[in-house]
Amino acid sequence: MTKRAAQGRATREQLIEVATRLFAERGYEDTSIEAVLAVAGVSRGALYHHFTGKDDLFGAVVESVNDRIMTELVATTAGAADAFDALQAAALAWIDLAGDPVIQRIILTDGPSVLGLERWRTMDEQRSVGAARAMLQEISDSGSLPPELVESFAHMILGALDEIAMVIARAEDQEAALADGRAAVRELLRRLLKPAG
Repeated sequence: MTKRAAQGRATREQLIEVATRLFAERGYEDTSIEAVLAVAGVSRGALYHHFTGKDDLFGAVVESVNDRIMTELVATTAGAADAFDALQAAALAWIDLAGDPVIQRIILTDGPSVLGLERWRTMDEQRSVGAARAMLQEISDSGSLPPELVESFAHMILGALDEIAMVIARAEDQEAALADGRAAVRELLRRLLKPAG
């Protein structure tokens, strides 16, 4: 990589990092491009070299936060005994992440409204549906789920998890909502996919 390309990448990453912090603290509507430029210490031209505008920058922030989420979820499944335990560990980790103020604001609150529900879902599904499908396929292979239901279950379970995450993010008593959400996720997965034997 050339020095210029490395500098360009560093500038882009810096803009995303600063924008992530500002979008999380202030929200999309109350974060101006000028504020991002001032905190990042870069010129307007540098920002527009990498992003077409505030919407594009926000989309890159959502991608970055989603990457962090997926990294954390994958890490939680590392020691799982089987696919059911891996799915449950990842599901509970996602519920726990719903308490993170950055994720609450950027992914669960502003993401759907700024990007539009369809684009927001597409960005999320590109990562999470494939991972859920793989775990559910293993569960199906063990005899706990009919093969023809793997795809539908992947979407249904992720939809339920996203919905409870939004409930937690908007709850006045987040600690209670988190405890209830974790219990509900365990019970839902147990009833749907209880491992054979």
